Amino acid sequence: MSDEKRNLPEAGTRSDVDAFIREVEARPQIRAGPGRGRLIFAIDATASREPSWDRACRIQGEMFEATAALGGLDVQLVFYRGFHECKASRWLGTAEALHRAMRAVSCVGGETQIGRVLDHALKMARAYRVGALVFVGDAIEENPDTLCGKAGELGLLGVPVFVFHEGGDAAAGRTFREIARLSKGAYCAFDGASAQQLRALLGAVAAYAAGGRRALEDYGKRQGGEALRLLSRLGEG
Repeated sequence: MSDEKRNLPEAGTRSDVDAFIREVEARPQIRAGPGRGRLIFAIDATASREPSWDRACRIQGEMFEATAALGGLDVQLVFYRGFHECKASRWLGTAEALHRAMRAVSCVGGETQIGRVLDHALKMARAYRVGALVFVGDAIEENPDTLCGKAGELGLLGVPVFVFHEGGDAAAGRTFREIARLSKGAYCAFDGASAQQLRALLGAVAAYAAGGRRALEDYGKRQGGEALRLLSRLGEG
C-alpha cells in the first residue's frame, strides 16, 4: 500500500456513546511529542458504505479544528474498496485537503480489507509518531484472530484504534470491540442520527492524538457538551 494516493438498527444510542466514553477514559495518557500530531483516518469504501462516506466528508473538519491550538494535525486517509484495492494518501495538513481527497473517492463493491489497514498503520507507526488510528466501517469478512493479533501489535506501539461501527452486525461488533480493546483504543456504535455526536467524538480523539490527556481536557472545556466533558476525564477512573 503506497503512501501516495495513485443499514442501521438500534445503533448510536445513549448507552453506545456512554460505553465509548468509558473506554476512552480508561486509555492511558499518551505523551505529546513536538510538532504536529498524526492521525490515520481509515474508512471502508465498499458499496454499502456510500451514504456514510458522504456523511464522513461533511464532518471530518472537526478533527483539524480540535487541534489548531496544539500545533496542528496531519491526517492520512486510508480506504479500501473493490478487488484488493487499498490506498493511503499522503499526510494531509488541512480539512480542505482531506475533504478533496475524500471527494475524489467513489465507493465500489468488494470485501473488507481491514487487515491491510492495520498492516499499514503498523508500518506508519514504526516510521512516525502516530497518535491514533480511527476506523469507520460496518462489516468484517476476514479472520478475527488475525485482525486481533495486528491490533495487539498496534497497542504495543502505542497506537490506539478508535472504531466507529455503523450498522447492526453483531459478529462484526464483537471483533471491532476486541480490536479496540487490544489496541487500547475504544469502540462506538453509531448511525446517521448521531452525526453530531460523531463530529464531537472525532474532534476529541484528534485532540487526544495530538496532545494527550491535557489537550483533550482543554478541548472539552472550550467546546462544552456532556460527551466532551466526560471525555475530558480520560485516565481518572
